[in-house]
Amino acid sequence: MNEPVRVLSDLHLGHKISRIGSVSALRPLISGAGTVVFNGDTWQELAKPFLARSTVLLQELKNLCAEEGVEAVFLSGNHDPGWPGRGWVELADGKIIIMHGDALLFDGSPWKREILVNGERVLELWKQHPLADHDAESRLRVAREIARELCSVEYPNGRHLIQRAWDAILPPKRAVKMLEAWFTQDSAGAKFCETYFPNAEVLVIGHFHREGCWEKNGRRVINTGSFTSPGRAHWVEWNDGWLSRGMIDESPEACRKGMVLDVWRI
Repeated sequence: MNEPVRVLSDLHLGHKISRIGSVSALRPLISGAGTVVFNGDTWQELAKPFLARSTVLLQELKNLCAEEGVEAVFLSGNHDPGWPGRGWVELADGKIIIMHGDALLFDGSPWKREILVNGERVLELWKQHPLADHDAESRLRVAREIARELCSVEYPNGRHLIQRAWDAILPPKRAVKMLEAWFTQDSAGAKFCETYFPNAEVLVIGHFHREGCWEKNGRRVINTGSFTSPGRAHWVEWNDGWLSRGMIDESPEACRKGMVLDVWRI
């Protein structure tokens, strides 16, 4: 894997709420990297209303990476579980783990209506993979199957305010589950590493659409956020033994690396 290794997540290409209207706007953000790891939810594999446009934009992204001489590594997310491979990347001899983040939680996206009302199916999928409670590949396999079977219902033309409000409060646990996931992702990440990657010092995720960096139980959990509102998109980069993270300066015309927030020697 060529350095610098740059990590981005949750582009959601083709979705109506993605801030990426043109893939060409990503060129300054991708240029100069040796490898870009697209850490899940890069495109809308499961959402039929957005699939056609998302497919076009994904191919444009691949073409852009090729034009820039950048190796593109795509990891599976809950919106695009079909990518081949294990579903994670290890750097620095396993001290840094990059993965989407849905596997941190037992049911992937517990705030989703489709999961809240199908808890028994989630249990059945876990039972089909008895190694998933201690084997990373089995655990990622469960996450992918949950994502495929219990994917979100998408509305291509949006919904009226009353419909959106109704969706937000029913089932009543939705908002609570979302807030709980936001504010416990650091603990979930540290626990996940303890179980599946005990040598990891850093876990880089997306999924939760809440960017940030936390230290928990001797491990650092970094979330690179999302290109969908209201979250912000951040970048992470690994180069020559140094790990850094920072903000992304976005505009419809160009996205580029912005202010550096942290730098660590690993």
